[in-house]
Amino acid sequence: MSLVELARYPNGIEAEIARTLLESHGLHAVTFDAGMNIADSAAFAIPVRLMVLDEDRDEAEQILREVGSA
Repeated sequence: MSLVELARYPNGIEAEIARTLLESHGLHAVTFDAGMNIADSAAFAIPVRLMVLDEDRDEAEQILREVGSA
């Protein structure tokens, strides 16, 4: 089991919304670097990364696509 990057977000709030959505569908997800981009303009240099298990990646991508098109 390894973690893979699913998406990058400019702030922790958007990343946490996506993480919570995936968790509500039974997928384990974590965010990396949420505390690193709180300084001015740091979001462009250090985005918050949403990580999922490698075996859950396809399902997680589908969930985020469906929500993005709603």
